Amino acid sequence: MDKLALTFKRFIQDEDGVTAIEYGLIAALIAVVIIASVGAVGDNLELVFNNIAAELAAALA
Repeated sequence: MDKLALTFKRFIQDEDGVTAIEYGLIAALIAVVIIASVGAVGDNLELVFNNIAAELAAALA
């Protein structure tokens, strides 16, 4: 029984798993920010190209 208690105590004090979870959460947060940024830039970029296409069409008409 003492061995089980000692193993459980070591498990509670071990911080390696917590660090890995923290790194995973940070990576997920960075991925969400990148996806949101690319989505916003993509929408604005589409608007810019549509404006350029409209101006070129107007200049050629």
